[in-house]
Order: sequence, then structure tokens, then C-alpha cells
Amino acid sequence: MTENEVLQMSPLVWAYMGDAVYEAYVRKYVIKQGLCKNGLLHKKSIPYVSANGQASILKRIEEELTDEEKDIVRRGRNSNPHSHAKNADIIDYKHATGLEALIGYLYLCDKHDRLEEILKQCVEK
Repeated sequence: MTENEVLQMSPLVWAYMGDAVYEAYVRKYVIKQGLCKNGLLHKKSIPYVSANGQASILKRIEEELTDEEKDIVRRGRNSNPHSHAKNADIIDYKHATGLEALIGYLYLCDKHDRLEEILKQCVEK
């Protein structure tokens, strides 16, 4: 897909893709830490993949984003999802959607180097 084609998509489509990419990245990160019990793997990933965790991560990395990336986050955050996480308030859920939209956008545009930089920042901070 071209960047123009991706830009024509709903930010919720970006977030849908970003959720999957981010989840896979976090799972790999947690596994690489040497953990092997399934329950423990899940417990260690929660701070990264919960809406509250993603909102917190976005706040920490936001200053390092380009203006274009901040705009993608804003579009994702301001989109109107038809539901939200039962264990998160709507503000955190919208910020998490913004982070997922950015990840999905970068993935769909094949901007893998920048995507990797951002994903590293998400788990390292």
C-alpha cells in the first residue's frame, strides 16, 4: 500500500493493525526475558498492553515523536470507537488507541525502522 492509501483509512483501522503488531512485539519482548510460564508471561505483559499502560507509555514517548506522528496519534485518539475497555477510563482508552494507531500506521506504510525505534521506546521506558 502507498502512504496515501493508508492515509485514506480510518484511524481505527490503523489501531486495529497496531494492536496486533504491538501485542506481538510485547510478547516477544517478555519471552526474551527468559520467562516460560504462560500465566507469568501474561502477567508481565499487562503493564505494556493494558489501556492504562499504553496511555502511560504514550505520555512518556510523545515528546520524541515527529509532528506527523503526533498528528497520527491525535487522529487515532480523536476517533470514535464504538466500545472501550471495561477496566480503563475513556481518556486512557483514547490515548491507547492513539498509540496503536501510530504503530499500525507505521506498519502499514512499511516504515519498519521507525516502527522498531518506537516499539523499543515503548518497552524500555
